[in-house]
This record gives sequence, structure tokens and C-alpha cells, in this order.
Amino acid sequence: MTAEALPGAAEPGRRGPGALLRAASDAVPPSGLVLLAILSVQTGAGFAKELFAHLSPSAVVLLRIGMGALVLCVVARPRLRGLTRADLGVGVAFGAALGLMNMTFYEALARLPMGIAVAIEFLGPLGVAVAASRRRLDLLWVALAASGIALLAPWGQASGLDWVGIGFALAAGACWAAYILLSAAVGQRFPGTGGVSFAMLVAFLLSAPFGIAAGGADLLQPELLLIGLGVGLLSSVIPYSIELEALRRMPKRVFGILMSLEPAMAALVGLLVLGEILDVREWAAIGCVVIASVGATRAAR
Repeated sequence: MTAEALPGAAEPGRRGPGALLRAASDAVPPSGLVLLAILSVQTGAGFAKELFAHLSPSAVVLLRIGMGALVLCVVARPRLRGLTRADLGVGVAFGAALGLMNMTFYEALARLPMGIAVAIEFLGPLGVAVAASRRRLDLLWVALAASGIALLAPWGQASGLDWVGIGFALAAGACWAAYILLSAAVGQRFPGTGGVSFAMLVAFLLSAPFGIAAGGADLLQPELLLIGLGVGLLSSVIPYSIELEALRRMPKRVFGILMSLEPAMAALVGLLVLGEILDVREWAAIGCVVIASVGATRAAR
């Protein structure tokens, strides 16, 4: 049913903001939505890492999720009427995966360089892409993306890395894989962005005890709250809403392959936001993942 067929939408100029946002998202191809989500979430991660000088990772996670949940619930309050217990169970599982993914990734980000943390975390969605693949050509693009990730991560210097951080990054990757699989189910069971709002509330309740215990009164500083609002918008509200819309319009396997751009985008954000200099090997890795993503998109078409 089109927007014009809804009550009150027949007259020109009477379309609500939700309809306008949906029309705008429909004008962008699903692959473009994924790229916008990647850029948003990695920019938010770059700003979040700068907050570690003032707050612990768990406190930054609470700011990110709390601000994101507040904005989402104002814009799109979750509607629970008509949902079954199974629907709510999927929403709770999605929120738990979301919260744990953020908490483990920020702990890894505090201990590892941004590019390395994202490269290790990417093993989760890469595993989803491999498991969902049905064609040899898809495996070729996954292999090329994996080669790029191997180039991004300085495995030769692994002995100098924080192994606790590596463990957190691996845990974040497992949560990321669960997030990819559950987000498609949430998009089918919850109307609009209600599933994201509900999941953000669950993630907030999960992260609140850890964040409050670590951050304390510092969480109430106005300047940190303002930065936290920006991080929440960039890292949660914008990308999760965009990704749910993309997953409604593309297969999960293609989504997983396109997410191979995450390590490359993390390296670029590290350069622009954190001042991390890229060498030839890292630029070669960026080329690998970009070619893999373009190839996966063309194969899907």
C-alpha cells in the first residue's frame, strides 16, 4: 500500500516525516544504504575513542546507547501491541547482541589500534558471508576481502598486541554475526524502526549497571553528554536504522560481504579523526576490500 492510499495522505503536501524518510531511503540502492551505515558507525567509533581520555569504555558505551535509545524512542516509539512472545523474544535477543557487541568492541578499541580491532571483529560477519554462500564466485569475493583484512592487521607484530583486547574483539565479532542474523528477523517482525528502538532499550538496560559503576558522576558533565549524543547518533541511531532498511531489500549474504568495507573505513577514519597514518600495505588492503565489495554487489545484481 502506498502512502497516498493511507488516510490523510491523499492531499499533496500532507505526507508525514516518516513517509518522507522512507521515500528518501527508497531512492538509495541497498548497497548505498550499507555504505552510509558503515561510514556513520566508524565515524562514531572514532569520536568515541577520543572520549576514552575522560571516561572508561563501559561508560562511553552507556552514553552511546543511552543517547541513541532516547533519540530513537522519541522519533519512533516501539509499539508492542500485536506482537507475540516469539516476536518479543527475537527483539530481546537482538538487543542483547547489540549491547554485548558494543561493550566488547569498546573494550577492544581501548586496548588495540582501531584498524586492528575492526579487522579482528570482522571475522564475525565474514563467517556469516561464508556460511551463507551458495556460489563459488561469492567465495572468491570473500577470499579477496579476507586478504584485505589480513593486510590491514599487522600480524607480524601480534606478539606486541594486547591479547585481552584481541579476545574482546573476537567476542565482538561473534556478537556482530548474531546481530546480522537477528536484524533481518527483527525487520520482519517489528514495524518500521520499532525493532531498533526496542533493541536499544534492551541494550541500555544491559549496559547501564556497568556504565554507571565505571562512569559515576562524570556521566553528567554537559560537554560529555553532548559528545555522547553525537556518538549515539552516528554509531547507533543512523546506522542501525539504515541497516534494517537495507536488510529488508537485500540478501543477508550480500549484506555480510558488503560489510567487508568496515576495516577499510575504520582505517580511513583513523587517519582523518585520530591522525593514524596509512602505509602502502594498508592502502593495498583498502583496495582489496573495495574490489571485493564491488564484485559482490555486481554478482548480486
